[in-house]
Amino acid sequence: MRILVENLHDFLGKTVMVEGWVNSRRDHGGLIFIDLRDHTGIIQLVVTPETEKSFKLAETIRDEFVLKAIGIMREREPDLINPNIPTGKIELVVEDLELLNKSEPLPVNTHDDGEKSSEEMRLKYRYLDLRRPSMQNLLKRRSEYYRFLRNYMYDHGFTEITTPILANSSPEGARDFLVPSRLHPGKFYALPQAPQQFKQLLMVGGVDKYFQIAPCFRDEDPRADRLYGDFYQLDMEMAFVEDGETVRREIEPLYISLATDFANKKLVINSEPAKAYIPEDSGVPRLPYEFAMETYGVDKPDLRYGIELVDLTDVFKNTEFKVFKTECVKAICVKNGASLTRREIDEFTDQARKLGAGGLAYILYVDGEAKSPIAKFLTVEELNAIKEKTGAQEGDAVFFGADDRKKVNKVLGQLRISFADHFHLKNPDEIAYCWVMDFPFYEWDETNKKLDFGHNPFSMPKGGLKALETAKTDAEKLAIKADQYDMVMNGYEVCSGAVRNYNPEIMYKVFNILGYNNEYVEARFGGMLNAFKFGAPPHAGCAPGLDRIFMVLEGIENIRDIVAFPKNGSGVDLMMNSPSPVDQIQLDEAHLAIIPEED
Repeated sequence: MRILVENLHDFLGKTVMVEGWVNSRRDHGGLIFIDLRDHTGIIQLVVTPETEKSFKLAETIRDEFVLKAIGIMREREPDLINPNIPTGKIELVVEDLELLNKSEPLPVNTHDDGEKSSEEMRLKYRYLDLRRPSMQNLLKRRSEYYRFLRNYMYDHGFTEITTPILANSSPEGARDFLVPSRLHPGKFYALPQAPQQFKQLLMVGGVDKYFQIAPCFRDEDPRADRLYGDFYQLDMEMAFVEDGETVRREIEPLYISLATDFANKKLVINSEPAKAYIPEDSGVPRLPYEFAMETYGVDKPDLRYGIELVDLTDVFKNTEFKVFKTECVKAICVKNGASLTRREIDEFTDQARKLGAGGLAYILYVDGEAKSPIAKFLTVEELNAIKEKTGAQEGDAVFFGADDRKKVNKVLGQLRISFADHFHLKNPDEIAYCWVMDFPFYEWDETNKKLDFGHNPFSMPKGGLKALETAKTDAEKLAIKADQYDMVMNGYEVCSGAVRNYNPEIMYKVFNILGYNNEYVEARFGGMLNAFKFGAPPHAGCAPGLDRIFMVLEGIENIRDIVAFPKNGSGVDLMMNSPSPVDQIQLDEAHLAIIPEED
């Protein structure tokens, strides 16, 4: 029976069999040492000339050959102990050595030490990259992570149910992956962006608390924190729930336990304004969307650090400084920011310009003075007010944004993140959670100059049907809030949830406001609408993004590193050469034709 390396300490003095890959080989003339690796660790094999057949084989093997070894476990001599590996005090004296398979020279490094192969090569030969101990550990940790999640859901009375992969197209904020129907020419399935409709139908079907670790498919551009194509979420829903706080209270302990018990991280809230929104019995702030945007410039603020946006519009309402004679003036105070070089300030200024700002005004507090190209244009009263409102002290820097409110928030919000990176304020051993709530139900589509859904149409608008019917102008419609909530983790949105719309009349109305008639709604969501006519209970839920949460818990910067077989930054599977052309017969069966691109 094969014994794993991690268990070999229990077999001292006994004959065992081990199997694995050759990590390294050292020929000392009279002895050959082989470091054999399995997924649990490395054990040193000692091959002596007395085992003639095995010794002759050992002389020919190379790195990454696959071997079976039978021998006796013994303790190493004291001067031969290797303190760098868990099995450094033991070794296996080979009695029989068998070659299971050879290996060609590897195109990528399978060790964690040494030069790391390029991402392109690692993804092309992912099956080899997975041999690295760090990747093996991540795969095991991910399995433990899934078990941790499932145990929590089972312990809290949730029923695990799988939902269809071939579904109908549904507006979830991204492009669908379409699947042509062979049996129904001209019609298409869509891979689900989320099991949204199905989990709501489960509530109608009498399921009280549902969950699944659900695959989701979205045709979105990849980035460092977002996989292309497919990802997984912990999809959950609860019946007879009319308040999002019920869901938050149900799932919040899981987030906390993941951080503290699973990942051994410290929970923090290091932004003072956010602390005012922490319930007495929670520890996790509930931030209104508008507060988050005004205070942090983003709807997913990282609360491991401060650097809040401070509104100075009133300070400059009568200013003579033309740059600050605008709709909105805000500032951020960067601790120790006066240490920035002129070159570094110029780099941050370039970033501000790329975000739409005209420039980046600043004040450095050095030697008891406010040093700045703009200081001469400001009154003493204005300078004093800046220092007081921002809390600036000796050695700090204050940076300003002046424009329309939306642009100011955007620019300073992104600069806040960049300053935190520059001054190493993002402690990887800390986790800062917050809920962001009360999102706008509708938003303004600047490209098409019309209203559109803020998140998705399946959320319940606060105020229900009355709020929809009384909103006449675009401004009044934009003021409608959705009973939606996002969980934010270290500046990443890791969960989205809502109290659901289960009333057909409200469903029709939310679409009517955007110009869609009832026939359109029935064509797209007829199944769910019909179900809601048969005693649908109120319900609510959420869906934590499992890949992104795991990335943060493990301190990984690139989400592709925590997935066994990811696609690259262009959405290509380099290992399987996907996407790829298909045979004409397959196109014919699916009633499809390829239209050549025009030159």
